[in-house]
Amino acid sequence: MRILLTGSSGWLGSALAPRLRGLGHEVIGLDPVSSSETNIVGSIADRELVMQTVHDNRIRAIIHSGALHKPNIENRANSDFIATNVQGTLNLLDAAVAAGVERFVFTSTTSLMISQAIRDGFEGGARKAAWLTEEMSPEPRNIYGVTKLSAEHLCRLYHLQHGLPVVVLRTARFFPEADDMAHAIEQSDANTKANELLFRRLTVKDAAQAHVAALEKAPQLGFDVFIVSAPTPFRPEDCAQLIADAPSVVARHFPGYPRLYARKGWTMFSSIDRVYDPSRARERLGFVCKTSFADVLAQLRAEEGDS
Repeated sequence: MRILLTGSSGWLGSALAPRLRGLGHEVIGLDPVSSSETNIVGSIADRELVMQTVHDNRIRAIIHSGALHKPNIENRANSDFIATNVQGTLNLLDAAVAAGVERFVFTSTTSLMISQAIRDGFEGGARKAAWLTEEMSPEPRNIYGVTKLSAEHLCRLYHLQHGLPVVVLRTARFFPEADDMAHAIEQSDANTKANELLFRRLTVKDAAQAHVAALEKAPQLGFDVFIVSAPTPFRPEDCAQLIADAPSVVARHFPGYPRLYARKGWTMFSSIDRVYDPSRARERLGFVCKTSFADVLAQLRAEEGDS
């Protein structure tokens, strides 16, 4: 299948393009930044370029992972986010319909699900962690979330109006950069990322594989939205204690973790304010992330055995 991959020079695109080619697909990469995975250097906000690229390359599927992201908020105007994340998505959808594209996968974000109230730890008027599923009505707290949610709505509209099969993947964190939270709580980056696998992170390899699964299932699903995150050990009834005393909840699920963490010099977050529930992706998309917090602990035990 000939696939247009936007964001091909990015962290996800660089992992996804080789995987798609390994499955026998022909990948046309489009990105404003040049790289070995990018065939066409340009912006999805350039409508003429998008229309021509999809038509001339006889594209049969689009994986749309290109966007301005949360870190860009500091140095890009709101209008830039609209142009890229909203108008750019509209350009791709119009090109898909015009060219008879058979399936469309959109990389969205769990970030759009986090309102200021959730970030402050108040869910339903009470102070507890938010249990987040696809059924909630998002209230994005910044221009990044607003534009990604708007793009999701466009995807839904084009499925309803034109029958375009679209799968939206709300991916949790998988970026390689150090989280600013690690500095704030004086944890190492590896420590922070390990903790986040409990409730809001996945590996880039798992993110890429989720897109492959969505590409394969799109015609069957028609339209659907999925949270993609590592499997969480938590349950909704854990949410009140996760805010008050997260280490105790983690120890209940993983009794051996305190010793392994102490030996490594790591610490658990004192409070966890949200949990992304990826069970819908397991049930309807048939996808489960391979790497979880349990794998981190297994690696720590292996390191202990080597010492």
